[in-house]
Amino acid sequence: MSASSSIASPLIASPLASQWPLRPFDTLLIANRGEIVARVARSAQALGIRTVAVYSDADRDAPFVRSCSTAVGIGGERPADSYLRIDALLDAARRSGAQAIHPGYGFLSESAAFAQAVIDAGLVWVGPSPAAIDAMGDKASARRRMQAVGVPVLPGTAHASEDLADLQAQAAQLGWPLMVKASAGGGGRGMRLVHDAAALPDALRAAQAEARAAFGDGRLLLERALLAPRHVEVQVLADGHGQVLHLGERDCTVQRRHQKLIEEAPSPAVNALLRRRMGEAAVQVARSASEAGYVGAGTVEFLLDAEGHFWFMEMNTRLQVEHPVTECLTGLDLVAWQLRIAAGAALDIAQDEVLQRFESGGHAVEARLCAEDPVHNHLPQSGTLLRWQAPAGLRCDAALQSGMQVSPFYDSMLGKLIAHGPDRASALRQLVDGLDRTLCMGLPTNRVFLAQVLRHPVFAAGDFSTAFLAQHLAAPFPPDAAHLQGLLAVCLAALPASPLPPLWDGWTSAGRTDTAVPLQVQGERQVWVLHGHQGRWQAVCGERTVVVEDFHAQADGQASALVSALVNGQLVQAALVRQGVQFWLQSGALALHGEDLRLQAVSRAQTASSGAVLAPMHGRVVRVEVAPGQSVQAGQTLLVMEAMKMEHRLLAPIAGLVKSLHAQAGEQVAARRVLAEISAAD
Repeated sequence: MSASSSIASPLIASPLASQWPLRPFDTLLIANRGEIVARVARSAQALGIRTVAVYSDADRDAPFVRSCSTAVGIGGERPADSYLRIDALLDAARRSGAQAIHPGYGFLSESAAFAQAVIDAGLVWVGPSPAAIDAMGDKASARRRMQAVGVPVLPGTAHASEDLADLQAQAAQLGWPLMVKASAGGGGRGMRLVHDAAALPDALRAAQAEARAAFGDGRLLLERALLAPRHVEVQVLADGHGQVLHLGERDCTVQRRHQKLIEEAPSPAVNALLRRRMGEAAVQVARSASEAGYVGAGTVEFLLDAEGHFWFMEMNTRLQVEHPVTECLTGLDLVAWQLRIAAGAALDIAQDEVLQRFESGGHAVEARLCAEDPVHNHLPQSGTLLRWQAPAGLRCDAALQSGMQVSPFYDSMLGKLIAHGPDRASALRQLVDGLDRTLCMGLPTNRVFLAQVLRHPVFAAGDFSTAFLAQHLAAPFPPDAAHLQGLLAVCLAALPASPLPPLWDGWTSAGRTDTAVPLQVQGERQVWVLHGHQGRWQAVCGERTVVVEDFHAQADGQASALVSALVNGQLVQAALVRQGVQFWLQSGALALHGEDLRLQAVSRAQTASSGAVLAPMHGRVVRVEVAPGQSVQAGQTLLVMEAMKMEHRLLAPIAGLVKSLHAQAGEQVAARRVLAEISAAD
């Protein structure tokens, strides 16, 4: 079967035929990046379609580039210089021979101008018509449309405005609390909850500035706010022949700053009757999106109260990040159906069958793994992902690999983990277990925080609202990790800091170790004193005592090791990664990040009465810059070591004479070994 015939069907006369290209294609350009590209490419390639990735200068070596049949550079690093450039994307399609463009989700996926430009270039646009995108992309316009067709809408302003004084005047008529919303865009940007008139001016100014920065559009609207609703959305799918289906709901209630964290299907708050009412409303929304009708996948978002009343929020005229949970329950590949519909195919499944699949499909839940620091207000992070390993047994939509750079130019989401079980409790257990087994080390992520959300008894009970995080997890709670900190001290003292497989493979200790290991762990300075013999250590830090026995480590890539030991009598398995003086240790739900302070201890903490210079870590002596009997000054370089591909200068702690040297250039030395001794000057 040819690639084109695998998605084509006989073209049937349709009201859209005059304005919507309905034809097969065999080469698809995916105008996005990251896991989105890998996800779309997987379905396209299963249909026999050749795929084309585009990449910015910052993404040249990113794993998603290799997920497609070919790739085309579009320059720049910032989105405005690459993924948001319509001219560059169309040129990439021309150069690659692409006949169709899938926008993914995010970037230009809801740009009517991009959709029209693709169509004008004679290419197939995988998505709804520009008219539908334009109508639903403006929240004020969408509200008016919904009111006209009888879909419930919360009281609010009829028109969006940039006039802040006019909005303040309208607010008094609507009452409190109010939600300030950017008319364009989505993703929680340009939104502010306002409880009273005094807070409104600042909220309007902040929301407008954010909206202009994010969308280039400062128009705002006001809407009465529900303080403790659920956020429930309905997936719709429409073909070019007039058929529109709803595929059940997803619950996206757990949010932080209006950004979704956990999504699940079905919603714990929706029964069969309510599901059908909301689904019918979603179909009505899709049919009302434009005079020509709606084509492709879309999501209709509602607010739901405890009494089962719901109100239209907005329609996203694209696929959503959380679409996998719907796929799990219905068995439908939504990306494949987007491609079939764009090529002219008609839906071949009835509404009753979809609902039967959904309601007998068990439960699915998804967590968004992001590069962010929960301890510091969830600020996005960039850097090197030193160690990545997805958990077996879960669906993982990601395009990650160990050693890749997480760029500061794009969204912080790294990927999604999705669990599917026969019921909600089993799906939650699977996802928590999967998060515990996910190795994502080298920069801060929300992995542990996500597991805390899923383990919370209120979330497990299913009775929560959009206020859940503020009420129950305003800040991540630090788990008791004293035993892991003791193991960490042993790891840093016993294992080489540079990748030395002969020393690491099946490594076990012999001989006696007595040493101090100063650390900065999770912002706390600690000094662990170790006493060890024949593979057994006692690690003491203040009132904490940790006994580590049967310690083994095995190399697992560059500067990475898998560690196992009995810690206070319990078996602990962990992964250790180091980069310079930075370290990450992860064991299930527990994770430690910090800095090895032994370099500082060598260079700063020597006293006038001690002239011993110790190796701060396992490494290789690359230069010896002094000779026995030589006079040296305090702070003068004595030796240079190389560890973790970095050079570290070992300095004279005191002024005096070089009494003795115990290492030579090229020699591999162990941590805490005495390398030189200085006798104090008279």
